[in-house]
Amino acid sequence: MMKVVFATNNKHKLTEIKDLLGDSFILLSLNDLNINEDIPEDLPTLEGNASFKANYIHKATGMNVFADDTGLEVEELHGMPGVHSARFAGENKDFKENTKKVLKLMENKKNRRAQFRTVIALLFNGKEYLFDGTVKGMLLHKPRGNGGFGYDPIFVPDGEKRSFAEMSLSEKNRISHRAIAFEKLRLFLSQDAKFDNKAMN
Repeated sequence: MMKVVFATNNKHKLTEIKDLLGDSFILLSLNDLNINEDIPEDLPTLEGNASFKANYIHKATGMNVFADDTGLEVEELHGMPGVHSARFAGENKDFKENTKKVLKLMENKKNRRAQFRTVIALLFNGKEYLFDGTVKGMLLHKPRGNGGFGYDPIFVPDGEKRSFAEMSLSEKNRISHRAIAFEKLRLFLSQDAKFDNKAMN
């Protein structure tokens, strides 16, 4: 089976992606490769951050690598926190504090439209490919649910009454932004990377 490195040590992401990709690939994390450093994510776009992380690990290992970056984009906040989602309330990446900050900024706001967007950068056989996924929805006034991670407890996707944090992993993985992007990645890899990248986006 094909080996591919996911440039993350985020256990929540690894669980989700292993569920999405199934048993078709041998998925390695940075921890599996004894890479424990915190890769910078200070570029101004999700695409830039994902590409930087993938290239960084590819140069270190020479292996096929993919990396992702995800942002919550809130209409009323002009797209914030966006690329700063993980560190919105500080460098310690405390998502409870991040969520509190978003809810504070959204106090008394009528427009609660928002979207989650994921971008994946894949370094495969020396070429780079980008895949993305977006899910639109609404922000709750307070967190609901104990599943998921990040901003999941305050986000209800369109067509649903539950937050992502109130869904099972399999339920979330049928409709989430990350699921959409990684399904494109899975299809690409399962076809031995024969698809033209433009056809995948």
